[in-house]
Amino acid sequence: MKAIHSHCSGEIFNVAVLLLALSLSKIPFHLGSDDIYVHINRQQLAFLDNYRGTFRWHICFNFVVLRMISFGCDYCWTLSSSHFDHKKHMQKCEVCYSGKTCYFALQEKGLSVDKYTFLTYLCYLTYAPLYIAGPVVSYNAFAAQLDVPQKNYSVGQICCYGLRWILNFLLIEVMTHFFHYNAFVVSRLWRQLTPFEIFIISYGVLIFMWLKFFLIWRYFRFWSLVGGVETPENMPRCINNCPDLESFWKSWHASFNKWLVRYVYIPLGGSRRKLLSIWVVFTFVAAWHDLEWKLISWAWLTCLCFVPEIVIKSFSNNFQAKSTLGRFIHRELCAIAGAVTVSSLMVANLVGYVVGPSGIKVLMARMLHKDALPALGTIFTTFYVGVKLIFHIRDARKT
Repeated sequence: MKAIHSHCSGEIFNVAVLLLALSLSKIPFHLGSDDIYVHINRQQLAFLDNYRGTFRWHICFNFVVLRMISFGCDYCWTLSSSHFDHKKHMQKCEVCYSGKTCYFALQEKGLSVDKYTFLTYLCYLTYAPLYIAGPVVSYNAFAAQLDVPQKNYSVGQICCYGLRWILNFLLIEVMTHFFHYNAFVVSRLWRQLTPFEIFIISYGVLIFMWLKFFLIWRYFRFWSLVGGVETPENMPRCINNCPDLESFWKSWHASFNKWLVRYVYIPLGGSRRKLLSIWVVFTFVAAWHDLEWKLISWAWLTCLCFVPEIVIKSFSNNFQAKSTLGRFIHRELCAIAGAVTVSSLMVANLVGYVVGPSGIKVLMARMLHKDALPALGTIFTTFYVGVKLIFHIRDARKT
């Protein structure tokens, strides 16, 4: 009971420090105060506003807070004993069965209490390859690899990994020179475009965002692998290969997703309270990124799209089509649901990263106009065909 109390207190403290840092990072010293003494002291420090530096510390502090919470939770759970069945896991995991150790096993297998030292904790918080942008790695997995460096990747595989990163970097250079999606967003020229063009721009922004974060996270993961520490792959699947929200969020910032599942979702009740837990999880994600209403709007819009998918999936899992016609209908409904999911993702990201909450009325007025219906029909049909193609590719891989 004492360990649980410490765990909850630690999480609340760390989240409170994060929110405080996000709030104070935007308050310059030159602003006055009602208190004359505070006002004078702030004015004396106003010169510091000109020396903010090229690197914003509070951006990295977001990741530091995740590590602080990870250390506290892993330590408390170690004290209250680990329930991880490694033998049972080996029977299901191909990596562990081959004699290696997967990331999940490193994370779930508790360490001895003497591994939770202050020096190792500082090393974990400030480990250079992962300090700026991640990927996020749990304390258990990090500390376990300090004594025994990762063996899942050979030197040759790490070199190939770095070479692939260089090729992808050249690809984003081509995109930024010839495809000006972000220019339309920043200049607000999207307001003058047709509904079809707005969707093309938003889809292009989504692809650019995916490739940008793909390069950032893979660079730091490559650096970490060179240092002997394996972390989760943040972008294991292309954004175009995610026909439902669940697979999308498992593949977008996947290491953060694993962190959220372990330290937020499961403690809230996991799948038993899924419909309620997702609201807390996505609100935390939005606040963790930044304290902005457009991100909160993005989080709640995502949840609104997530709830119907969860309900439909629960019914779909209980429905087993036996006839050929039944399987055909089930597959078609899945493809339609996938097209709706992709459309919902685009709308949520339009609000979160393009138009903002203030532009929702303008966007909806443009999209719901009768002239926009043919364009919306074409876009939805394209997504439907794309989802069907994903299903066929996955079936081919299974055989």
